[in-house]
This record gives sequence, C-alpha cells and structure tokens, in this order.
Amino acid sequence: MIDIRKLDTLGGANHGWLNARHHFSFADYHDPARVHWGNLRVWNDDTIAPQTGFPPHPHNNMEIVTYVRKGAISHRDSIGNAGRTEAGDVQVMSAGSGVVHSEYNLEDEATDLFQIWIIPDSQGGEPTWGTRPFPKGDRAGRFVPLASGMAGDDALPIRADARVAGATLKAGETTEYRTEAGRHLYLVPATGRVEVNGVTIETRDGAAITGEETLTVRALEDSELVLVDAA
Repeated sequence: MIDIRKLDTLGGANHGWLNARHHFSFADYHDPARVHWGNLRVWNDDTIAPQTGFPPHPHNNMEIVTYVRKGAISHRDSIGNAGRTEAGDVQVMSAGSGVVHSEYNLEDEATDLFQIWIIPDSQGGEPTWGTRPFPKGDRAGRFVPLASGMAGDDALPIRADARVAGATLKAGETTEYRTEAGRHLYLVPATGRVEVNGVTIETRDGAAITGEETLTVRALEDSELVLVDAA
C-alpha cells in the first residue's frame, strides 16, 4: 500500500521567520489519521529565515534527525555540544532523559531542512548529539543509511529500530530498497519526481508505504530522496 500525502494537504503554519509544513500532527496541527507511522512520529518540512531560529527549548525521549537541504543550521545544547550542519549533512540528537538545545540559521540565506522525530526503543539514557557529512556523490544511484539503529549500518546512531536513508538519482535511473513487509516506510523527494512501484511521487510530497518488501524507485527527473524505514 502506498498512500500519497500531497504537500498542499499537510498541516503547518507560517510564522514569518519559520514556514513549516507538518507531515504528521504537530503543534497546533492535529489530524487523527496522521499522528505517527510506526515509530516515526514527526516529519517537518521547515524553511528558516536568515539570522533567526529556535531559541533554547527542552526535549526528552525522542530521536531527532535533521536533514539539511539548503543553507545550514547551528546547534548548541546544555551538555556542551555546538556545531554547524550544512546542506547535504545530517545531525542527530538523542534527547534521552532530557536536554535543552537551540537551533539557529546564522546564514545570510534561508535554510531548508527536514526534521524527523523517531520514538526510541526505550526511555531515558544520557542525551547525545552528533553531525556528519554525507556527500551526495556517495549516495548516487542508491540508498545509503544516514542515521540508524539497525545492525550493520555505517550511519549516525539512533536508539530506535529505524533507519533514515538518502539517495540521489539522475532522470531515468532506477534503484531498489529492500525491507520487510511489516515495516513502515515514509519517502519524500526533497527535489525531483519519482515513480515508486508504479506510483508517482512529486517534490516534497510524502508517501506512506507498508506491505512492500521491495521498492523499485525510478527517477522521472533528477531527484534527491529521503526515506525512513520504521518499526
């Protein structure tokens, strides 16, 4: 089953400094049919204006993956971490028993990112943070793990039975992603347009997928893809 969630049907709000679209219920947006997808809880499509951002605020018991599409985001937290994650790179914060952090766009251009929250397998634990570059050339023509709690993946670690993967495809290229039929997959083209098992997915639309063991993805245009494979 592939359920397409068009960009113009998503929840969200434009706060001026932040233009956010929510694939799942978040903040003032609530849709009982879109609360979570397996242990995937949040997928926000955010544009943050230059020299603005999220002031210090708390999190706990959530795996928070930030995929930067354009610009950069600067992180600082209460456990002493600070860093800048730019387009093409990924950061992960395991909130654990609790952490306070800020995220600012300190650039002179807008920053576009996906923020993905995954419910951890267990509560508590020491909070952690990390960032890592994932050059688009390294994921050309195939999915590679970016953040993962699944054995054997070379990726930023998360404390959940889930994987965040990325791929870049040239128009006309095809790749496959193999999983188990009982998993919950969620695919969003950051750019471009693709066909997945015969179903077309447009730029920034979401596709909630279950019951499929193999995804055959064909790029109808040059495309940059982000996929969550959730329990």
